Amino acid sequence: MKRRSPRGLNPEEKDLWERVARTARPLEGRDMKPVLIVPKAKKKPARAPERKTISPFELGSAGTAVSQNHRLAPSVGASLDTAPLRMDQKTFGRMKRGKTKPEARIDLHGMRLSEAHGALNAFIHTSHARGRRLVLVITGKGRVTNDDGPIPVRAGVLRHQVPDWLSRPPLGALVLQVSEAHQRHGGGGAYYVYLRRT
Repeated sequence: MKRRSPRGLNPEEKDLWERVARTARPLEGRDMKPVLIVPKAKKKPARAPERKTISPFELGSAGTAVSQNHRLAPSVGASLDTAPLRMDQKTFGRMKRGKTKPEARIDLHGMRLSEAHGALNAFIHTSHARGRRLVLVITGKGRVTNDDGPIPVRAGVLRHQVPDWLSRPPLGALVLQVSEAHQRHGGGGAYYVYLRRT
């Protein structure tokens, strides 16, 4: 809201003010000072603001480029490769090259999660009890679906779940090392599981 500027006194009001001012007496202990009425200066008419010319521009030309660095979760093989080595390095190297033959194998391909979890638990426990060291767990690579939903779905639910099961109790106490199998034994759809000694 804009404030109105004071309008000043018209000639009749000035005359009335001067008559009152002549009859007014100062309070005790105060000096009487003359009141000066200064005529108000006339305002200059406001000029219209100058128009600035806008140079042509392109949308986003002044912005900084933002790189599309999505932080994707690493693949199962990459996360297993970065896990610390807890077994003999020479044996691990032979195992990764497919030179060591697994003593037993289980095929979880086509099972539901609940069935596969129970079967894996039983297989690892019996293999450990029999003194086996290297076993092969086949999960399959998973089926790629054309699901265009808002949340991406990973292909191969078992392939992603089995390393997690093998690292948690009760199987975590029996397993020494988990790594992706060599192409000869199933590649990305299978895991070498190296068990601890009994």
